[in-house]
Amino acid sequence: MSRVGKQPIVLPKGVDVAVDGQTVTVKGPKGTLTRTFHDRVTVQVADGIATVERAGDDRQTRALHGLFRSLLANMVTGVSEGFRKELSIVGVGYRAAVQGRAVELQVGYSHPVKIEAPEGIDFEAPNPTHLVVSGIDKELVGQVAANIRKVRPPEPYKGKGIRYADEHVRRKAGKAGVAR
Repeated sequence: MSRVGKQPIVLPKGVDVAVDGQTVTVKGPKGTLTRTFHDRVTVQVADGIATVERAGDDRQTRALHGLFRSLLANMVTGVSEGFRKELSIVGVGYRAAVQGRAVELQVGYSHPVKIEAPEGIDFEAPNPTHLVVSGIDKELVGQVAANIRKVRPPEPYKGKGIRYADEHVRRKAGKAGVAR
């Protein structure tokens, strides 16, 4: 049996899971998430514990078992605690400013780059070189953070660009030591 898939999901106080066929809805203090699950897996909810059961024992069904258990656990965590990705902006004159539901990036182009926040995503900039993307949907938070990083990925020579706060950028030596 799948090691990930067989683990039960303990529902925190205030989180409610509703199953309607293959559609699972998770409601919590931060919001509501809905996802349609594959027909090879079913979700059971009893006594504040959610479990994901699988129909068969073939390879793809075992893979789906672990996948949908992880997706359900992320939905429960999202509506109870939320998710956040922190980005650091490195470079002289590089900065971010939150303007309403959008973030404006000045990262070395001749114009500022404006990125609108999709529904369910919030931006905050504690200081001009630090940006926080937060929301209840883990997949959406990660995708928006990746799209922001894609505007100016960190380069290996000077390290300038937008990077995740916990990302390590491998630096390269320039051409200073080349003998002619």
